[in-house]
Amino acid sequence: MDRWERDGLRSANSGIRNQVDYILDALAEQRTHLAEVRDKLAAVRCTAESADKLVEVTVDAAGVLVDVRFTQAALRSTPEQLGRSVTEAGRRAARQARDRHAAIIAPIVADAAAVPDLPDLVPGAPSLRTVWEPARDDSAS
Repeated sequence: MDRWERDGLRSANSGIRNQVDYILDALAEQRTHLAEVRDKLAAVRCTAESADKLVEVTVDAAGVLVDVRFTQAALRSTPEQLGRSVTEAGRRAARQARDRHAAIIAPIVADAAAVPDLPDLVPGAPSLRTVWEPARDDSAS
C-alpha cells in the first residue's frame, strides 16, 4: 500500500469517525431531553364532556381513564344513555390526549429522524434507530 492509499484511508476513517461522533452527541443530547418529555407527559390530563352534558371524563397522556364525573341529570338518564355518554366523552378526551402526546414528542421525533443512522455510514452496521423504536410484541398479533 503506498502513501496515497494510506492517506486516503486515514481521511475516510476520520470522516466516518466524525460522523459517528456527531450521531453519538446527538443521541446523548436527545437523552437529556427525555426526562423533560416524560415529566410533561406525566402531567398531561385531558378532560372532555359528552354532547348531552351528562358526563365529564378525564384521561392521562396515554388515554387511560383517571376520572369520571356525572351531573345530576345523568342520574335520571337510562343506563344505555349513560353508557353512550361515558363512551363519547372518553373518546373525545382520548383524542385530545393523543394529540397532546404527539405535540409533546414531535421535537424529539423530528430530531431523531434528522440524525443519520450507522448503516448510512457503514454498510452492515447495526441500526441505532432500534433504540428509539418501541419494542413490538409480535405474540399479540
